Amino acid sequence: MLMIRLFRIGKKKQPSYKIVVTDKKNAPARGRFVEEVGTYNPLTKEFHAKKERVDYWLGVGVQISDTVHNLFIVNKIIEGKKRKMNFKKKEVTEEQKESKTPATVVPTEKSKPAEAPVEKPKEEPKEAPVEKPTS
Repeated sequence: MLMIRLFRIGKKKQPSYKIVVTDKKNAPARGRFVEEVGTYNPLTKEFHAKKERVDYWLGVGVQISDTVHNLFIVNKIIEGKKRKMNFKKKEVTEEQKESKTPATVVPTEKSKPAEAPVEKPKEEPKEAPVEKPTS
């Protein structure tokens, strides 16, 4: 099944995306995709898309990823409502909530238990090693 989705290009910390038609199961690795229908730069908010080609692929029955769908709605390539984006959050169990302590806790004198002074055992002086005469 084909899908219209984003294909990341660009350097580290400077993302840029191609909007491509590709197989849903396989990522568009190394530029293997059916057709490029647009580009998107999130840093400068530049967006370009070929409306005729997008309409063609939608007419054929291609699905759209949620992000691309919302981009098309905002830029008036297609009409409709934006899709809600669901991001997975880590679930915190009750035990983890209880075990967490605030990072700014500073122990006070009252909170420390009274400690008795520890006496060190006295060490006995060691005797110098005796050398044996060699014959």
